[in-house]
Amino acid sequence: MRNTLSEDKHPFLIALGDRVRALRARRGLSRKAASARAQVSERHWANLESGTGNASVLVLLQVAKALQCDLVTLLQEAPAAGSLRRQHIALIGLRGAGKSTLGQRLAKELGYVFIELSRVIEQLAGCSISEIHGLYGPEAYRRYERRALEDSLANHTHVVLATPGGLVSEDTTFTMLLAQCFTIWLQATPEDHMARVLAQGDTRPMAASTEAMQDLQRILSNRSPFYAKADVHIDTSAQSEEQSFQSLKKAWLAQL
Repeated sequence: MRNTLSEDKHPFLIALGDRVRALRARRGLSRKAASARAQVSERHWANLESGTGNASVLVLLQVAKALQCDLVTLLQEAPAAGSLRRQHIALIGLRGAGKSTLGQRLAKELGYVFIELSRVIEQLAGCSISEIHGLYGPEAYRRYERRALEDSLANHTHVVLATPGGLVSEDTTFTMLLAQCFTIWLQATPEDHMARVLAQGDTRPMAASTEAMQDLQRILSNRSPFYAKADVHIDTSAQSEEQSFQSLKKAWLAQL
């Protein structure tokens, strides 16, 4: 006979695991450090976060203490996944697509918080994006990027995120984004991307190259299959800011 309790994940345990993971990320704790604080095995903690750990009340008290929260906060029922995705809106695409400008307008229109994820990454690292890459390398940057996303989603119930263009290249982080956010790809032609970046006075890194357009076209070609996984695609080329914003708002209202 099939044991449904062991083979299937209960929705409450999945929600509990998501909450434990988010609280751990908010505290800046690794799984190893958190499990040590709670005096439970790292494997037990991993099972809890994956939604397969049916922990006792006493263990959950230890987990709550390690995460510096009370048991009520840990066990409070999370919104349904579909509802949660509608409360988290993520704009993806290359620089120059209009993520920051249109994202701020949409957040103001909806009464949501607007977050530029690159700024959160810099705050967590205590230095600029270029310094993170230069001092610590791309792997460290991806870790900061993932933590910035986890923190932003955990700390805000209604948020519009403008994401870094390369976030889609990291499978774990992008999967999290797709699962927890309503995603919108703001598209533009390579020429429009380049013109807008230059108009902002931003010459890093492509505009400094004599082969800048070829580099941009290659990057866009490589990332487009990932961007295409978004719930909605909006082409901002040959549109004014107002027209692009109205398209964005219309796409959002259509999914409610």
